[in-house]
Amino acid sequence: MKTSVRPPLFLILAAVVVAVAITLPLAYLVIRAVGIGGEEFQALISRPRNISIFFNSAAMAATVTLLSTLIAVPLAFLTVRTDLPGKGFWLIATTLPLAIPSYVGSFALIATFAPRGSFLQLLLQPLGVEELPSIYGFPGTVLAITLFTYPYLLLSVRSGLQGIDPATEEAGRSLGHSSRATFFKVVLPQLKPSIIAGGLLVALYSLRDFGTPSLMRFDTFTRAIFLQYKASFNRNTAAVLALMLVTLVLLILWLEYRVRSRAAYYSRGSASLRPPKIVKLGIWKWPALGFCLLITSCGVILPVGITLFWLMRGLNAGYSFPNLLPSMSNSLLAAGLAALATTIFALPIAILSVRFPTKVTAIIERCSYVGFGVPGIVVALSLVFFGANYLPVLYQTLPMLIFAYLVLFLPQSVGAVRTSLLQVNPQLEESARSLGRSAWQTLREITLPLVRPGVLSGAVLVFLTAIKELPATMLLAPIGFDTLAAQIWQATENVDFADAAAASLAMLLVSVASTLFVLSQENIKQEKVIKNSKLTIF
Repeated sequence: MKTSVRPPLFLILAAVVVAVAITLPLAYLVIRAVGIGGEEFQALISRPRNISIFFNSAAMAATVTLLSTLIAVPLAFLTVRTDLPGKGFWLIATTLPLAIPSYVGSFALIATFAPRGSFLQLLLQPLGVEELPSIYGFPGTVLAITLFTYPYLLLSVRSGLQGIDPATEEAGRSLGHSSRATFFKVVLPQLKPSIIAGGLLVALYSLRDFGTPSLMRFDTFTRAIFLQYKASFNRNTAAVLALMLVTLVLLILWLEYRVRSRAAYYSRGSASLRPPKIVKLGIWKWPALGFCLLITSCGVILPVGITLFWLMRGLNAGYSFPNLLPSMSNSLLAAGLAALATTIFALPIAILSVRFPTKVTAIIERCSYVGFGVPGIVVALSLVFFGANYLPVLYQTLPMLIFAYLVLFLPQSVGAVRTSLLQVNPQLEESARSLGRSAWQTLREITLPLVRPGVLSGAVLVFLTAIKELPATMLLAPIGFDTLAAQIWQATENVDFADAAAASLAMLLVSVASTLFVLSQENIKQEKVIKNSKLTIF
């Protein structure tokens, strides 16, 4: 819904600064590509292998997004709207795959399901099974990325479910619809913005993942770009591949823009103070528990179990734990600052795109998603280029690292905040302005409290993603600024799985603590809502 009020100047300035800043990687790629020459540029684009990489990456992103939706939507509904036994536990357990680096999770899958020498093959060998079907290539890549990225969609859909007015569902039931029909005809359409926002993050994350395609031996843009940068040191060729990847990202953004609904989903107001009706699962609680257990086993128990196996083997061989406190504190500091910075800059972009929709605000919002689809190594090298040449005072400093995180992970916060903002009726803000509140006061007193679930979801998404970011951290972190992600990768590279296991468990501990904190804040808010609703009734 477009308002007649002009957007406040501070929103415009903040959004424009972000939009200009996140185009730096694109400027870097263009500078590199221009240096190649037109004929060589066309030859590289039309090379059969590069075309194959383009379609491989597109098919992988589409398949991962579809599978993540089929996993996340049922899990979100089960953990928010049903009487699922142990709902609080499953709420946390199904989110934990975000805390596991994809390269650790992929190695766990390979160690369990690889054709030869894997855990499963050794178990089946007495039965005459000499070789299992290969997990490498497209199937293994899709499986691994899906297992460790579906929580992006899960958190987005959960935030959407919490913002739906229960009165709409009651109206559907009063018209004679069953619980199943009410879900598909009333609830699911209102979840469309959440599903699209979360699905976009999943698709873009799958395109920028490097560890999983590399371990699964599947050619994608990230693997090819990394090999060009690190193996042949041909940055011009890698820049062309990165531009092809950006083209794919822009295509996905265009498709998302086309399917995005223009309908309004306002629901937060006085009516939404009432808690939603909890669906009784009855006999279906056993299949629901089985589904949650299956997903959690593959996404959490399996990688953690393999990690503990590495650690136990190291302890049996006399391994002693390294001092991980400095790396842990560095990881907490960097990821925490990244979450804070992205939240601050995501708010003006989300508010402009929802409350003041124009072509300009749409372009600004679309620009914010470009960085998330570009591999971290490309963003890092672009900042190294600009920092070393134009801002040497910021080169290899913590502010530059945080800025890289902002470029890479801003869409996670924008999508979550935008989804929550779509459910806030603009009449509440207009009423505040009519009562003499300024734009800043309205934002602080009305808008921010109502979109708090989306803000928290976006912050935890950024935190959990930044804490395991590898290429940007290794290239841009200050000298001596070791993080858990860097230690895990270095230990894996050195085939020191005991050190990798120790750092992985430390990262999991930090991520679980942050997730518990966010969930506790949401529970506190829900209790206040229920209390306020009772006071209103009486």
